[in-house]
Order: sequence, then structure tokens, then C-alpha cells
Amino acid sequence: MPDVRLASPQGKWVLLTTVLGSSMAMLDSTVVNVALPRIGRDLDANLSALQWTVNAYMVTLAGLILLGGALGDRLGRRRVFVVGVVWFAVASLLCGVAPNAGVLIAARALQGVGGALLTPGSLALIQASFHPDDRGRAVGLWSGFGGIGAAVGPFVGGWLVDGPGWRWVFLLNVPVALVCVPVALRHVPESGGGTAGSSEAEGGGQRAHGRFDVLGAVLGALALALVTYALIEAGGGGAVVAVSAVAGLAAAVAFVVVERRRPDPMMPPDIFASRQFTAVNLVTLCVYAALGGFFFLAALQLQVVVGYSALAAGTALLPTTVLMLLLSARSGELADRIGPRIPLTVGPLLCAAGMLLMLRVGPGASYAADVLPALLVLGLGMVTLVAPLTATVLGSVSVARAGLASGINNAAARAAGLMAVAALPLLTGMGEEAYREPAAFDTAFDKAMGWCAGALVVGALIAAAVVRRPPPDCKRPECLRHGGVTAPPLEGEPVRKRLG
Repeated sequence: MPDVRLASPQGKWVLLTTVLGSSMAMLDSTVVNVALPRIGRDLDANLSALQWTVNAYMVTLAGLILLGGALGDRLGRRRVFVVGVVWFAVASLLCGVAPNAGVLIAARALQGVGGALLTPGSLALIQASFHPDDRGRAVGLWSGFGGIGAAVGPFVGGWLVDGPGWRWVFLLNVPVALVCVPVALRHVPESGGGTAGSSEAEGGGQRAHGRFDVLGAVLGALALALVTYALIEAGGGGAVVAVSAVAGLAAAVAFVVVERRRPDPMMPPDIFASRQFTAVNLVTLCVYAALGGFFFLAALQLQVVVGYSALAAGTALLPTTVLMLLLSARSGELADRIGPRIPLTVGPLLCAAGMLLMLRVGPGASYAADVLPALLVLGLGMVTLVAPLTATVLGSVSVARAGLASGINNAAARAAGLMAVAALPLLTGMGEEAYREPAAFDTAFDKAMGWCAGALVVGALIAAAVVRRPPPDCKRPECLRHGGVTAPPLEGEPVRKRLG
């Protein structure tokens, strides 16, 4: 039975270290976009290299995040969390000292591995450590502080890029880890891995895991990497691109076959027997493909075309995250009353309208008249859809599989974002030097906003046609406040209430 009380000194230390750990990964998912133009200039990198700077991280994170959660359950959540923080910090150091784009991309891939270890472990430690009477408030504080971190991240990133330099966007993770690791080792109790109180019968609610599905994780990450490579390099054509595309599809097929045959798969195929779960994940793919593409390109558009500094661009994008942080809990309450179908239909349509309003953002654009209205509409759309999306994912499967369902949905969102970053330059005709040519980039950006809006409309149509109200006894989201823009919040396994 977890017994740490939130008001105790130990409870505050547990909250601090989990917030610091999760913030490292969340910030890197958003801050790097603001630094891309400066990275490109300093390392003489073309557009493909900038795409890989984002996607190398997302490939390993999306491909391994489910395995990271399973490792924590088996080997110990604190142990895996600490390994993830150290791994992430070392990879961040490599990013910060990278002499060229190739080294930076490789280090970003290593960062994603660390992120896959620490991201699920952060919430799992909160859930496993705190007394049941304090657990809800602890999760609320964890998600709230994480949302604040996500909100200030682009601002801090822009300040670092314009001041000490883009390398400090990565190097900042090192001192954070130096605080996080000792606190975790000294104050956070171990759970999972056969420790006392970690079994489902004792209130932990964690799944018993068989053999690790390493093969499934490797095949999933390999499929994402190969298809991403084919999309990024498709403009140049050639046999290597064709072979990569075919190999990526073959790896995806092999992943499905392996998951069907394994006794304890990472992504059990039968979970998709739920029509609602499948539909909501299709909505997720549409929504987060559009959002991933938008936030990658918008930071470039504001700097390359409009002429903003990195600090101004990062600050300009704050309204979307602030709106989510302030209003996501109320959005969840509204969806509980009226059901998720309307929010999951209206939300993507509002996001689509916001992206179409971004067509007005070009040379000489006014922030108040052109940029801000688009971001406010986009932010309201995200507020409308994110909380109901998470609730519907949890409600579409049995309570025992809620944590697994959330992990799959989170991975799907990240995979959708990386595919959009890979595909949009190809679909819009961006050349390798487009981010150095304002007129060409502006034209391609307008086309990209059309593609993103179209994906959102498709997501809205799927939601309107298929999504229905979950049963009343389903698991409810615990992360009521959320500020991340790259994926919906992770939710953990259900925890049984104490008897007596």
C-alpha cells in the first residue's frame, strides 16, 4: 500500500523530482522547434536535417514509450525513471556539443530513448507512491506544474537561442538532471519490480508482465524510422528511398504479425476490437498530425517570413498552451455532461479554422491582427478536444486496460506528428533551402496549412460518425490540466481503493 502523504517532506520531494523529470522531456518536444532556424544557420544544415532534428527524437520516443512503461513495471519504476533521466541528460549534453548536424541527429535519437524511459515513469511514480487519499491531488499538481513548464518552455527556449545560444536549449537539461537524480534516489520509494505493495491485489493495479516485447518495440521504431526517411528524402528520389519505403512497410507488417503471435504483446491487437477505441485513435492521428506539422512550421514561419526573433516566436506561440492549461479541466467537465461526440467534432473544426487564419500570417503581419486571432482559435479548439479525447480513449476499453489504452493513444499521437513533419515539406514542394528563402517558404507554409486543416476536418467527420458516450463506470482521466501540444496526456493503470 503506498503511504507517502502529500503534505509530508517526502511527498514534496517526490512531486518535485517527477515534475522535473517529466518537464525535461515535455520541454524538449516543443522548445527545439523555436531553435531550428539558428541550428540550421550555425551547422549549415538543410531542411532535411532540421526535419530529422525533430523526428529522430520522436521516432525513438514513439516507438519505445510502451516498452518503457513495461520496463518500469518489471524492473522498478524509480530505477527505470532514474536511468531515463541520466540517459536523457547525457544525450542532451551530446546535443549541446554536437559539431555538426549528423551528430546532433544521432544524439536526438538517444534523447528519445531516455524520454521513453522517463515519461511513463514520472506519472507511474506519482500513482505508486502517494497514499490513496492524496493521489488525486498529487496527480493534479504534477499535471498542473507540467503544464506551466510547457507554457513557459517556448519563451525560455527563445530567450536561450537569442542569448547564450541554441546549445543551451539542450545543456539546460544537465543541471536539471543533477537535481532530479539525487532527490529520486534519496526520497522516492521504489515500486514495481516485485517490491512490496506493487501487486494489483495490494492496490497498485499494475499488470503482470511476461517477457518484454523487445522485438515488437524494435520493429515499430524501425518501421517509423524507415518510412520517415523515405518521406524526408523522397524529393531526391533514387533507389535508396524506394527501398526504405518498402522496408518500412515490411517492418510495419512484421510488427502486426509479431503482436498477433506473442503471448504478451506490447500492443495487443484485440484492443482494437473496440470500434470506439479504433475511431478515437484515428481522430488522434488526424489531430496530432495537423498539430505536429503546425508547430514545426509555425516557429519557422514566424522567424523566416515574418522576421521574429527566436524569443518573439516562442512568446507568440504561448496563447495555445496557456488556454489549454487554464481551460482543459472545464472542457473535461463539459464533455462529461454532454458526451464527447460534440467536443471531438467541434474541437478539430476550430483547430482547422485557426490554421486557415494562419494564411494571413506573412511578411509584415501584425501580431494582434493576424497571428494572435489564429492562435486563440487554435487554442480554443485544442481545449475543446484534448480532455474529451483522453476520456473517450479510457472509456472505450475495460478499466484494467485503461493505462495500456492511454499509452497506445499517446504513441499514436507522437507517430502522427513525426509523419507530418516528414511529409508536409514533400507535399508542399519545400526545397532543401526553403527555410532560407522567405518567399518560397511562405508559399509552402500556406499549402501546409491547407493540408493540416484538411486532416482536422477528416478527424471531425470520424468523430461525428462513430464516437459515442462511454459507459458511466469507465475510468476517468486523472490529468485534468494539460499543456502539452505534441501528444495527449498519459494516464496510468487504475488503482483500487482501500478496503475498510
